Amino acid sequence: MTDLPKLFEFMSLVGQLKRVHRAGWVLRNVSEPESVADHMYRMSVMAFLADDKTGLDKNRCIKMALVHDMAESLVGDLTPADAISKEDKHKHEETAMKYICGLLSDELGMELFNLWEDYEYMRSREAIFVKDLDKFDMILQAHEYEQLGKRSGDLQEFFDGTKGKFQTTQVQEWAEELDRVRMKSGASNSSIK
Repeated sequence: MTDLPKLFEFMSLVGQLKRVHRAGWVLRNVSEPESVADHMYRMSVMAFLADDKTGLDKNRCIKMALVHDMAESLVGDLTPADAISKEDKHKHEETAMKYICGLLSDELGMELFNLWEDYEYMRSREAIFVKDLDKFDMILQAHEYEQLGKRSGDLQEFFDGTKGKFQTTQVQEWAEELDRVRMKSGASNSSIK
C-alpha cells in the first residue's frame, strides 16, 4: 500500500524545484532566471529527441534528465561561488537524494537513486549523453538570455566553459550549430565543440 503522506511530501519537494532559480543566472543578474524545473524539463525533451541511431535507451535518458538535479529541492543550486568543494556538494546531494528516494516505495526509490548515481558518476552511455544535454541546455539558455536581453556576448563565459567538453556526436553537432547562430548574431568569436 502506498504511503500517501510520504508521496505527497515527495511531490511537494519536486514542486519546490519550480521555485529554485538556477544560480548561475542569478549571479549574472539575468532578469527572470529559469528554475531548476525549467532546466530539467527542457533536458527531458532534448533526451526525447535523441537520434535513434545512437542506440541509447531514450526512456532512461528522459528519466535521468528528470532526476539529475532533484536533490536541489533540498540543497539548492550550489555553484563554485558557494565555496563548497565538489566532494562536499556531492555528499549534500547524496544525502538529499537518499531522503527524497526514501519517500517512495523501495523499488521506485532505488530506481531514482540509481539514475541519479549513474548520472553523477557517468557510468553509462546514457549518463554521458545526459551530462552533455545539461551543458548544452546551459549554453542554449545563455544564448536565449543574450537574445532576449540584448546582451550580445555578455554570457560568453558559459560558452567558454563548455569548449571541448561535449562527448557525444549529436550534442557536438547541436553545439556547433548554436555557435554558427551566435556568430551570425555577432555574439561569438570562438567554437564551442
